[in-house]
Amino acid sequence: MRKFCCIVLAILLLAPAAGAQKVQKSHVIGFYNLENLFDIYHDEGKNDYEYLPDGANQWTEVKYAKKIHNMASVIRAMKDDNKVYHTVLGVSEIENRNVLEDLVSDPQIAEANYQIVHYDGPDRRGVDCALLYRPDQFTLLGSRSIPFTFDSPDIHFLMDSLEQSNFRTRDVLEVRGTIGDEMFAFYVTHLPSRIGGKSGDLRSRGAQIIYENALGLMQEYPGIKIVVMGDMNDDPTDESMVTYLHGMERIKDMSSTDFFSPFLSMLKAGFGSLAYQGVWSIFDIILVNHALADPAKGTYGIRPIVNKKYYGRIFSAPFMTQQEGQYKGQPKRTMSNGAFINGYSDHYPTYIVISR
Repeated sequence: MRKFCCIVLAILLLAPAAGAQKVQKSHVIGFYNLENLFDIYHDEGKNDYEYLPDGANQWTEVKYAKKIHNMASVIRAMKDDNKVYHTVLGVSEIENRNVLEDLVSDPQIAEANYQIVHYDGPDRRGVDCALLYRPDQFTLLGSRSIPFTFDSPDIHFLMDSLEQSNFRTRDVLEVRGTIGDEMFAFYVTHLPSRIGGKSGDLRSRGAQIIYENALGLMQEYPGIKIVVMGDMNDDPTDESMVTYLHGMERIKDMSSTDFFSPFLSMLKAGFGSLAYQGVWSIFDIILVNHALADPAKGTYGIRPIVNKKYYGRIFSAPFMTQQEGQYKGQPKRTMSNGAFINGYSDHYPTYIVISR
């Protein structure tokens, strides 16, 4: 009897603690612009009027339910393709936490048990960024919402002081936690739009804010793995990404404070995540810091996943793509020329894979 009790005790000591991570060898980390994921109710202080039942888009419960279903179907399709759900998925253009709760509870993806990190931000349209994560793979340690400011040491802004004081855009979401025994941080962003054609300085400042905060984390937590993701409203070759976020095309050219930009070479090769007037761009960008691009032996690092050459992937299944008409071959969006077409998003999702 005494021998039996000792065996049982040994088994219990060797067993993983309840709630502990069952860490996979590889993890999918991605970003998806959900294109105006609004519910049908007015949120005080938000300009969401076109997404109300009596608004311009006649946004009804039926349309909203179809939108939720469609967004979940893309996440599920990526899981089926990769054989595993994303460990972390950054999203943008979401109205509030409620729409995310509806999304993660959709029967197509409910088994992933996605948890949500979200803050209500100051954007005038009322859209925010958020992070979905699997708690069995990623342990959340902390998060914060970083506001946009004009306090730059070297960027000259086109807006005067009054325009700056009235400017409102999305905050940057910073999330910190662990995968296995390694520290990670994720930045999710939706940089200012290109409306007006004179907003490059704003996106450069947004990238600068992310970079400054990322440097701070690298100093505070040596060896931390950092992923920056978002709808940058810029290509990987633009100034915001190259100069202010220090995005490098090749890992071998990186310094310890640079970021590897895997979608830069993919843009040059003709890939695209969205199209405007027939011209393809990659605004849905993911970058990783040096610790993740050139990892220490036995630790997580980014891996090539397309043709054993490209370190990023743009997921563009046929069901997400317009099959006929003027926009044939482009992402099938929710609305087209003012009409609901039961589409998905005007952006394709992007992702990377990390493994040990």
